[in-house]
Amino acid sequence: FGCVRTEGWQLHEGLDIRCLQRDRQGNPTDPVLATADGTVAYINRRPSLSNYGNYLILRHLIEGLEVYSLYAHLDSIRPDLQPGRPVRTGETLGIMGRTSNTRERISRERAHLHFELNLLVHDRFSVWLKQTHPRERNDHGDWNGRNLLGLDPQAILLAQRAPGVPFSLLRFIQQQTELCRVSVGATNFPWLRRYARLVRPNPRAVKEGVAGYEIALAFNGLPFELIPRSAAELGPSVGGMTRLLSVNAAERARRPCGRIVSEQGGRWELTTQGRALLELLTF
Repeated sequence: FGCVRTEGWQLHEGLDIRCLQRDRQGNPTDPVLATADGTVAYINRRPSLSNYGNYLILRHLIEGLEVYSLYAHLDSIRPDLQPGRPVRTGETLGIMGRTSNTRERISRERAHLHFELNLLVHDRFSVWLKQTHPRERNDHGDWNGRNLLGLDPQAILLAQRAPGVPFSLLRFIQQQTELCRVSVGATNFPWLRRYARLVRPNPRAVKEGVAGYEIALAFNGLPFELIPRSAAELGPSVGGMTRLLSVNAAERARRPCGRIVSEQGGRWELTTQGRALLELLTF
């Protein structure tokens, strides 16, 4: 997971898990199991429509947070699974494979499960995309990959097994390393409700009225802390304006693949990709 490809400039959004079982032809036969109790959110059974090939997404509610697990490159998906169907931890979802629509196919030797843990940016992504990029093809509706922001599955799995303090997914998210901090002049967007536990109280904004939010972003754009701000706290740039407040230059150097901010002439600014993410977040 992270900036592990193309010399650190390409984001790999999940964890690749190799197969352990093969048939006589060398194809994987490992069953792929649900990581937690949840419901089926989305299924793609047409490999030609995605570089993830056959894949499915489950919705989980963990510590008051909506978390979405994704299982990609499957050889097959259980035929009785449909969106809305509940599943239990450890339940078989399908069989590991190597399906994809990429020009360079996944070889038998590289067969694996691509596994992601994500937060959902917006429940009207397809509407936003149609308004902002009317000519862009979207085969997966609100389940377009741009609408999912990843957490590091390996770090989560290892932290769960570590001795000492019991693991908390909420705490794990809250302790993400900050890439940058921004302010937005929006006060009503889905992330605030879906991830209300990531919102930090601010009595002054409650007293004076919330005019916008200060948001801490991880390297891949994940908003992990949101603070309501009054108009006086935000300053003059309210009314839908977005401002870059600060940048962690060391984190940007360590993890450049998120492409959220860039330095131009000694000055930091949001990239086109960064602005698009915030426009979607606050849509």
